[in-house]
Amino acid sequence: MYKETAESYYRAIGNKKEQDFAKFLDDMVEFIGPMATLKGKEAVINATKNFMNTIRSLSIESSFSNENQAMVVYSVDIPGVSIAFPGASLLNFKEGKIVRIQLFFDTAPVTQKKDEIYS
Repeated sequence: MYKETAESYYRAIGNKKEQDFAKFLDDMVEFIGPMATLKGKEAVINATKNFMNTIRSLSIESSFSNENQAMVVYSVDIPGVSIAFPGASLLNFKEGKIVRIQLFFDTAPVTQKKDEIYS
């Protein structure tokens, strides 16, 4: 059900369009990743903007969804780290908005970028 919404959210991030990705987020969105946990729309917007500034591109590899969740598998070109850094995101939705984002990726290659993204 939310496959297209999840893909649109990640396309907006890959295209570095803040207004386009922010509209999908619930005000109380929760972000859980291997390097940080954030709560609230503004905190997630700020971290996502910082992430967008560290990447060259983002490509969606696959996605699927069920009643209130979507999973997106993607690769990211991060200069100085990898041209195809793999990641996955499990998105939970409520009333059409993203209420929870859980990221999955190997932190070892991107540890030096942590402060740039989550500061």
